[in-house]
Amino acid sequence: MLSFTTQKMNEIIDVLQEKVALIEPKDIMEFEVLNPDIVDSTYAGNIVTANGFDHIYRGYKAWNDLAEILYCRMLTPNTESPSLIILRFQKLCDDSFHKDAEDKEQKYGSNSIFSKIHKMEEPAFVYHYKQALKYVKIDKRLKILNLGVNSGDEFELIRECSSNFNNLELTGIDYCYSAIDEATHKFLRSANVSFYKHDINDLESLNLGKFDLIISIGTLQSSNLEFNPLFMSIVQNQLKKNGAMILGFPNCRWIDGEMIYGARVKNYPYPEKSLLFKDAIFCKKYLQQKKFRVTLTGKEYLFLTATSIRKD
Repeated sequence: MLSFTTQKMNEIIDVLQEKVALIEPKDIMEFEVLNPDIVDSTYAGNIVTANGFDHIYRGYKAWNDLAEILYCRMLTPNTESPSLIILRFQKLCDDSFHKDAEDKEQKYGSNSIFSKIHKMEEPAFVYHYKQALKYVKIDKRLKILNLGVNSGDEFELIRECSSNFNNLELTGIDYCYSAIDEATHKFLRSANVSFYKHDINDLESLNLGKFDLIISIGTLQSSNLEFNPLFMSIVQNQLKKNGAMILGFPNCRWIDGEMIYGARVKNYPYPEKSLLFKDAIFCKKYLQQKKFRVTLTGKEYLFLTATSIRKD
């Protein structure tokens, strides 16, 4: 079995990359390291002596980050001794919904891989989304629109967080029929929530008026949409001048049950963020020109939150 004591992280990465390349998906590789729990308040890279031998200290977060970089899942470690543990990395299968057919039902419908993703159970998503709702003062946003609502997860958190949910008017739009059916079923008893199976390229035909808050998580960047013109049209035609926006830009991939950090772009074998930053900064600058205060937060999802600072 591999054992790492004073090897540098750069060496460890090289060794484990070679090992991962040789195993099959779902296979597990094991290696022995220092038990991080035997010391505290210690940064990675410091020398810790255990059982008469020096070890370079790394916490569980460092090892979990490495597992993610290697497209592995870190399983529960085994205890070798009070000072040593055996880490277990399982190679992920690439069953990502990103590879599913372009047909909207197969890719985003109620029977798709995407439907098994529950963002509201991922702390890295739900914490920052909840902060965005607080920032825009959700209880004051009486008329709310969600573009790309899918099965309605973002509305569920609003229902949980709002102190006057029944006074809000929520509208969700998505072009996936089975997802909208699922969202409608979730809110059958909420007369203040409505859903439309519709193409967001043609919002004008719905005659919905303007909204106090517009939410869109990972939708406006879809390949079938012209991002800049559509975004400007939404701000001009669907958002009230004193309204607010919450936009979520995915900076991750969903693979084999895991949310893996870093957006993947065509023709790149590794995460590349140029397009993500380009779209986010375009929205930030455009909204600032329209007299909105804009913040960018988050990690696996970048959240752009904008509130009007107009005085008229």
